[in-house]
Amino acid sequence: MFVLLALAPVSVVYYFSLQFLHRGIDSWFDLRVEKSLEDALELGRSSLDGRLRELLRQTRQAANELGPVPDSAAALKLNELRQNSEAAEMTLLTLRGRAIVSASMDPSAIVPTMPSEAVLQQLRQGLDYARLEPLGDVGMHVRVAVNLPVLEPGAEPRVLHALFPVAERLSLLADSVQEAFSQYKELAFLRQPLKYSFTLTLSLILLLSLLTAVWAAFFSARRLVAPIRDLAEGTRAVAAGDYDKRLPLPGRDELGFLVRSFNEMTYKIAQSQQAARHSQRQAEEQRTYLEAVLGRLSSGVLTLDGDGVVHTVNAAAGQILGTALDDAVGRLLQELPGRHPALDQFVEALLPHLTPAEPEWRAELVLFGQKGRQVLMCRGALLPGSEQAGQEGPLGEQMQPARPDFTSTQQLPSDSTPATRLAVSRSGGHVIVFDDITALIQAQRDAAWGEVARRLAHEIKNPLTPIQLSAERLRHKYLATMPAEDAEVLDRSTHTIVQQVEAMKEMVKAFSDYARPPQIRLDMVGMNRVISEVVELYRTEHRPVTFDLQLDPRTPAIQADAGRLRQVLHNLIKNALEACGRDGAHIRITTRCAEETGCRFVELGVCDDGPGIPEEMLANLFEPYVTSKPKGTGLGLAIVKKIVEEHGGMLWVENMPEGGACIIIRLPVKAKGEGLGTRNQIQE
Repeated sequence: MFVLLALAPVSVVYYFSLQFLHRGIDSWFDLRVEKSLEDALELGRSSLDGRLRELLRQTRQAANELGPVPDSAAALKLNELRQNSEAAEMTLLTLRGRAIVSASMDPSAIVPTMPSEAVLQQLRQGLDYARLEPLGDVGMHVRVAVNLPVLEPGAEPRVLHALFPVAERLSLLADSVQEAFSQYKELAFLRQPLKYSFTLTLSLILLLSLLTAVWAAFFSARRLVAPIRDLAEGTRAVAAGDYDKRLPLPGRDELGFLVRSFNEMTYKIAQSQQAARHSQRQAEEQRTYLEAVLGRLSSGVLTLDGDGVVHTVNAAAGQILGTALDDAVGRLLQELPGRHPALDQFVEALLPHLTPAEPEWRAELVLFGQKGRQVLMCRGALLPGSEQAGQEGPLGEQMQPARPDFTSTQQLPSDSTPATRLAVSRSGGHVIVFDDITALIQAQRDAAWGEVARRLAHEIKNPLTPIQLSAERLRHKYLATMPAEDAEVLDRSTHTIVQQVEAMKEMVKAFSDYARPPQIRLDMVGMNRVISEVVELYRTEHRPVTFDLQLDPRTPAIQADAGRLRQVLHNLIKNALEACGRDGAHIRITTRCAEETGCRFVELGVCDDGPGIPEEMLANLFEPYVTSKPKGTGLGLAIVKKIVEEHGGMLWVENMPEGGACIIIRLPVKAKGEGLGTRNQIQE
């Protein structure tokens, strides 16, 4: 409505303004003025053309008179011709632009004014040149250039170049007429664009006026409905939880009373909400603190509610147990082995301790997994009673709270035994903290075995040399003087002593190797190349052994001691050959690049087709003096384990379903110069 009221007067003004502008622009142009300017311009051009033709005729006549004059007399003749024609300057030159003689009105002019290359090019084509041109600071001049007649065959063609002055007044009048005519033509050309421009300007003003009218209409409407709109927005803000919303008072009428009542209501709600937020903030700070503590613990933490449902599990628990426990929260503890078979032994060992009879307990759990024996130190305690059920517990890293229905009793399977059933009414749950102490125990055992090996090597090595020398001396001194039968007994006995001493020296050397402190020289080593070199040594022994090399060409180089790696391969291949104990043994060596928990490894596998490892020896296979061979020292695999751990790696053994054993070694892939971590760091 407001727009229609404003549109009528604006349209009338717009129409008459357009008519006034169009008529005003049309009045600027007159056909008689345009005709007069064209006539004046044409008159000036005709006069100039006549002058140019006259000067061209005079120059041609002068050229004809100058043609038969020799060069020696050309200067006088040229000056005479210049004076007769009233030229400012005349120059006789060749078609190549070389001046021969010159005559000028200005006696101080030494160098004549030369024509341009374009003028000379036109003269070479046999055409004369005459044109009005500006000449520096001296004003307009008529430049005329004509070819002289060639009177002698073979003579070089010559050109007469002349400059004629033009009256300054005439030049100014011609420029004035030309400029006035150009401006008039430009204005005539812009006649329609001017109309369009003014029309567009007025149209924009009309649209701006309409927009202003619309804005004024909406502004007035908003002022009328502003209090009701503010009240509606305030209501929506309160519904969304903004209890600090305050509305401006529009006045003291009924609408103002309604707004004042609304402000009082939101003030009281805001006070209650602030008290609730303060309590919630305190709880959240405590929760965040516990999250930070649990998330940075290296120990595994597991909490259960009174029904045996997993309520909290931190990241370290999954790393220690070797499986991701992201989906464990909210599930019964007894259900976890079904989804994570690696937890079967762990859960079975925990269940006997999760009873109200043991409010606090401590136990050492021994687990046997794919990678060998694992020892966990576990501690557990009962949580407060069921009066805290339903409260949200602390969450650690990678943890989510379970939200069971605490209003009803969760039923366990009917066939569960008392040992596996946790009573809700007796306990608020359990908290279990456990650490992997496998590496610590193994380090203690390795240190103890190393000390034993060092003492044995020292105690055995000292008497071996005197025993061997004594036996050889007896053989050398009495073998030739004794009867044949006694000499044979002495020979056999001394040979046996020497052989056994050599065997004991080998054993002492093994003791020394095991007890020797780690001295490794790290360099970037290609595992596949080292394997090929070592296997080639066994192939050249002409033994009936088949090597199956499955080496991944994408295996990267690792930072290792090549000599120690060769020692590892020799020990493993030798053990595999001795385990097969027959001709035609088949040994498979594999490499591949593996990745686990963000760490990259080169995985080496040495597998044989022998009888495998007895089950009772799997847990202690890599400890010293553990062997199934009658004449074995039990140090070969212990040395292999020691070298692998020196390189920050890990190893384990598996019995294959088709028969035989497979020893698997993992060595970390690290950049050159980067230090080697411990076995625990690699596992983490």
